[in-house]
Amino acid sequence: MPDVLQLEGVSAGYGQTVVLEDVSLTLPERGSLAVIGRNGVGKTTLLATIMGHTTMHAGDIRFNGRGINALPVYERSRAGIGYVPQAREIFPSLNIEENLLVAARPGPWTLDRVYDLFPNLAARRHHMGNQISGGEQQMLATGRALMGNPSLLLLDEPLEGLAPIIVDGLLKVLQRLVQEESLTVILVEQSAKLALEITRDAMVLNRGRIAFSGPSAELLADEARLTSLFVAQ
Repeated sequence: MPDVLQLEGVSAGYGQTVVLEDVSLTLPERGSLAVIGRNGVGKTTLLATIMGHTTMHAGDIRFNGRGINALPVYERSRAGIGYVPQAREIFPSLNIEENLLVAARPGPWTLDRVYDLFPNLAARRHHMGNQISGGEQQMLATGRALMGNPSLLLLDEPLEGLAPIIVDGLLKVLQRLVQEESLTVILVEQSAKLALEITRDAMVLNRGRIAFSGPSAELLADEARLTSLFVAQ
């Protein structure tokens, strides 16, 4: 399968502050990568860098074989990168359906397909963005990214702060996106075991550098190693 995303020696951050150092990864078509690690090690910065929200200090990012270092955020989105930020960032003054339609681009993901994936959104389609629960906001943020019909989907801690019953439902959705749909997925998640259970590959970050890169199943099966990677250094 061709590679969808390649990072080579990427160092990036905010202004002159470098957060990521010498990060390299390759993600094939329909691949899935869990990015895990303690708080503050650069996980969110990695996704923000792929999306174009940070300052590049070194290295190269290629998407579907095309160098995108110089592309602004909106062009990366148009090229097929979907981003579900940790803050969700839905429009409170628009209703659910308007939030979805504002991001729509031609492709297999339609309003009906998103509503099939998230029946809660269909039932509350006329509710405003500020009238829905945190779990529904997360569903909406994910559905909005899918409406852009991306080939690469970046998810930043989609399970954070949600009730267990909502987490269970969203995990089933994420499994479907990873296993059944023609998407390449990068999942940043604080709950390491949950992320490892639904992805093919894993990367652990520590102080902005890669501490582990390999199959998710390998890391999940090695409890001692997994624990050691999360010990403060």
